[in-house]
Amino acid sequence: MKTKQIPAIIMLIAGFITCIVGIFEQFEARKFLEILLLALVVFYSLGCVVKLILDKNFKEMEESADDEQGEEENEEEKTTEDEDSQE
Repeated sequence: MKTKQIPAIIMLIAGFITCIVGIFEQFEARKFLEILLLALVVFYSLGCVVKLILDKNFKEMEESADDEQGEEENEEEKTTEDEDSQE
C-alpha cells in the first residue's frame, strides 16, 4: 500500500479545518498564524506516526500472505510428486 501521502493529507485537512474555524471566530492574523503553524506541525507528526503503523502492519500482512502462498505451493508440489511416483 502506498502510504507516502498520508502525513501530508492529514496535515492539509487539519490546516483546512483550522482556517475555517479561524475565519468564523475572526482571529487576529498573528494569533491565527500561530495556531495554524502549531496545528500543521502537530498533525504532520501525527500523520507520520499513522504512516509508520500502517507500514508495519501491511508489511506483516504481506509476509504472512507470502508464507501462506509458499505453503500452498509446497502442498501442490507434494501432491504432484505423489501422483508421479504412483505411476
